[in-house]
Amino acid sequence: MHCASCAAIIEKTLKKVEGVQSVEVNYGTEAAKISYDEVKTNPHHLSEKIKPLGYSFIQPKAREGMSAHTSTSLSASEMGMSEDEHAAHLGLNQSKEEKLAEIADLKWKVVSAVPLSIISALILGWDVLSQFGTVGPIPSVLKVPINYLLPLMATYVLFVVGKPYLLGFYRFLRYGKANMDTLIGLGTSVAYVYSLAILFFGASLSRFINIDATYFDVTIIVITFIALGKYLEARAKVKTGDAIEKLLNLQAKTALVIREGKDPTSPKGFEGQEIEIPIDQVVVGDIVVVKPAGKIPVDGILTEGSSHVDESMVTGEPMPVKKAVGDSVVAGTINTSGSFTFKATKVGQETMLAHIVKMVEEAQGSRAPIQALADKISAVFVPIVLVIAFVSLGAWLAIGSQYLGFSQALSFGLVSFVGILVIACPCALGLATPTAIIVGVGKGAREGILVKDAATLEKLHKVSVVLMDKTGTITKGKPELVSLQNLSRKSDAEIIAILASLENKSEHPIAHAVVSNAKEKNITLLPVEEFESVKGKGIGGSIGGVKYFVGSIKGIDQLGGSTAKLRDMVEKDTSEGKTPVILVAENTVLAVAMIADQIKPEAVAAVKDLHALGIKVVMLTGDDKRTAAFIAEQAGIDEVVAEVLPEDKLNLIKDLQSGKFENWKLKIENSSQRLVVAMAGDGVNDAPALAQADVGIAMATGTDVAIESAGITLLHGDISKLVKAIRLSKLTMRGIKQNLFWAFIYNIVGIPLATGIFFPLFGWLLSPVFAGLAMAFSSVSVVGNSLRLKAKRL
Repeated sequence: MHCASCAAIIEKTLKKVEGVQSVEVNYGTEAAKISYDEVKTNPHHLSEKIKPLGYSFIQPKAREGMSAHTSTSLSASEMGMSEDEHAAHLGLNQSKEEKLAEIADLKWKVVSAVPLSIISALILGWDVLSQFGTVGPIPSVLKVPINYLLPLMATYVLFVVGKPYLLGFYRFLRYGKANMDTLIGLGTSVAYVYSLAILFFGASLSRFINIDATYFDVTIIVITFIALGKYLEARAKVKTGDAIEKLLNLQAKTALVIREGKDPTSPKGFEGQEIEIPIDQVVVGDIVVVKPAGKIPVDGILTEGSSHVDESMVTGEPMPVKKAVGDSVVAGTINTSGSFTFKATKVGQETMLAHIVKMVEEAQGSRAPIQALADKISAVFVPIVLVIAFVSLGAWLAIGSQYLGFSQALSFGLVSFVGILVIACPCALGLATPTAIIVGVGKGAREGILVKDAATLEKLHKVSVVLMDKTGTITKGKPELVSLQNLSRKSDAEIIAILASLENKSEHPIAHAVVSNAKEKNITLLPVEEFESVKGKGIGGSIGGVKYFVGSIKGIDQLGGSTAKLRDMVEKDTSEGKTPVILVAENTVLAVAMIADQIKPEAVAAVKDLHALGIKVVMLTGDDKRTAAFIAEQAGIDEVVAEVLPEDKLNLIKDLQSGKFENWKLKIENSSQRLVVAMAGDGVNDAPALAQADVGIAMATGTDVAIESAGITLLHGDISKLVKAIRLSKLTMRGIKQNLFWAFIYNIVGIPLATGIFFPLFGWLLSPVFAGLAMAFSSVSVVGNSLRLKAKRL
C-alpha cells in the first residue's frame, strides 16, 4: 500500500464482495480486518478480487481440513505446532519481512537514480542561471550529448524506478481506480511523452509549440525525490511498530524443566533431572527451574526458593520485585538473583506476554474517531486532484493563450498539470493518525499501560472526572497487620508467633494477614493442639500447654469477657477502617493487633498529579462513610461516595455523563455539561461500571472480567500509571493534530500554487521539481513527527 487512497480502494472493492460483512483497512499498519461469511467467501477469493488493482493479502494457507478463518483462531498446541511454526502460520513475521524487502528494493532504486538526478539538476541549474546571465550558456559541444543523455536517463528512471507509478496509471485506465501512484504516473508520463515528441518531431511541431524546453529533467528528479521519500517513509514506518517486535523478543527460546519418570515426554535416562527443552514443549503443570539472570519462559507460581525478578520490560516497574513461594511470575521477565522453581500455569498463547502482544497489535490496527475526516478526504482526494489538474490545463490553454500565445500557454499549462499531480499528497493525510497511534500504543505497552483500541486512547485526553473504586485500586486490596499493641510481658515476636500459629489453621483473609506478617519477619510458627473454630466469635487452641483465644471484641463479649476498656482502646482505629484482632489467655488480654487494607504508596502522588491535570477525583466504595472518609483524606481525594452497590456505581456514571449530580451531592464545576468519565476498578462488581464509563481502566491484579470490560489495563495494578496514560493520550492527540495540520497545509498551499492561480498577480508558478520535493517530504515529516513521541517522558 502506497497511500491512504489505497486503503479506500481496497475497502470499497471488498465491501462489494458477497459474504463480506465489514472491512477496516489501516494504511499505517498495512493490515485489513475483515468479518465475512465462510460459506460465501474466503481470504483467497478476497485476495483475488483486489489483485487486479495491484494488491494482495499476505494470507497463510489453512491446514488441510480447516478453513483459513477457523485455523487462525486455534492455539499452537491445538494445531500440533511449535510457537514459531504457529507464528509463521498466522503470518506474524511476514509483514516485517515484506517491508524489509520493500525497503531493500527502494534503496537500490534510490541509489541508482540519485546520481542521474544530480546530473539532471546540474544541467537544469546551469540552464536557468544562464538565462539570468549568472553563468555562460551551455557550450554547443555539450548540448548534443545532453540532448541524448537526458532522454536515456529519463527512460531508465521512468520505466525502472518509476514502474509502480506507471502501473498505477495503467490500472486507472483499465479499472478506473486511482491512487497516489496514478497521479505520479500520469504527471511524469505526460512530461516524458511531451519531451519525447519534441525530441523526435521538433521540426514539425515548431510552428505550434515552443520546442526549446523539454521536461526529461522533471521526470528524472520528481521520480527520484518521490522514491527517496518513500524509502525514508518505509524505514520510519518500520520503527513505529518496533514495540511488538521488542515484546516478542522478550520470549525465552528454551526452558529448564524437571519431569518425573512416569512422564512419557522425558528423555530416557533423564527422569527427575533438569532437562532443557524448546519453549513450545512446556506444558501446564511442568516444574520449571530458573537460574540467576535467566529469562522466565512461561507464566507460573513459585514452588521453591525466592528471588527478585525484573519485570520492567512487561509492567514498566523499574525496581525488581521480590518473589517467594506462592507468588506468580510471568513469561519474558528476568530473574536477577537466586534460583527458584515454579509450576507452569499458562503456556503459549495463554501467557500474559502473549496477551499483551495481541492487545498491542489489535490497538495499533484500530482507528481513532479523529481519523474519520482524513479518511473521508482521502477517499475522494485523488479523483478531485485529477479534475483540478485537467481543469487547470484547460484554463491555461483557454485563457492563457489569449495573453501569452498558445505555445507559452501550453508550456505553462503542462508545468501546472504535472505540478498539481505531483504535489498532491494523500499519503501524509493517511499516515497522520495511524503512525501516531502505533507509536503511542507501543510506548504505552513499554510503560505497562495496555490500550484496547485507538478510540479509547483518543477519549482519554478529554477525561474530566476519574472515579476510583477503593479496594484494590486506591488500597492494596489485601489486609495487612499494620500495628500491634502489646499488653503483656511477652515480646512482640512471641505474640506474633502465637497469633500466626493459631491463624495458620484458619482460612479467613484476616488470618492470612497475620500469617504473612510472621513469614516476612521469619518468625517460626509453633505447634497448636486442641484447635477449634467458633463460628462468628473466633478461634482457639493450646500452645505449650496454655489455652489461647483469638477473636473480635464481639466474640470476646459473647464468651463473657469484659470489653468496655477494649472498645475505648480501639475506637479511633476502627473509625479509620481498621479491624481489631484480640489475643486472650485465661481471660487476660495479651495484645490487640490491627488489620487494615493499606493505601497504595503511589495512590497519593497519582491523585495529586490528576489534580494538576485539572481532573476531578471521586472515590467509590461499599464501605461505611467513616472508613471511606478516612481513606479519601489520606489519598487527598476530592469527593467520596460510600456504601454503594455495583448498580449504584453504574447509575452514578450515567448521571455524570448526562450532567445530573443532584442525588449524589458532588461539587463539580460545569455540572450542566456532559462530562467525560473514566472509571478505575479491579473487581467483578466493577465490570458494569467499567463498561459504561467513557474510559474503563482496569488494574491487572484484578479479575479477568474487569480487564475484559476496560479500555485501558494498568499492569501491576499501579494507579500512578493512570496519570501516565492520560499524558500519553494528550501527547498522542497533540501529535495527531500536528500531523493533520501539516498534511492539510501541504495540500492547501501546494495545490493552488501549482495551478498557477498566483501567476497573474505575482508571476508565481511552482516547478514540478519542487512539487516532487514537497510531496516526498510531506510523508517523511509526518512519520518523523510521530516518532518524536518515543523520546517524550510520560
